[in-house]
Amino acid sequence: MLASVISIGNSRGIRIPQSILNQLNFNEKVEMEVQDNKLIVSRIEKKPRQDWEKAFSETHESQESDLLIADMIDNDTFEWEW
Repeated sequence: MLASVISIGNSRGIRIPQSILNQLNFNEKVEMEVQDNKLIVSRIEKKPRQDWEKAFSETHESQESDLLIADMIDNDTFEWEW
């Protein structure tokens, strides 16, 4: 299928027909990369923060949630300036 490169504001782009978007199940955002002088457009499989709850639980259970660097502020002697 041939597609024309068109002006879109200050950018340039191509129009993807709805039938192709439906086949690929593209949502509002896609992943783009260039490989071997070809543009690869892929749907995003993983949602941001998808596994955070599991990671937090594992960190808590393994007791690795302690601060790596000790708290340097001694609240009793520190004077805040306003």
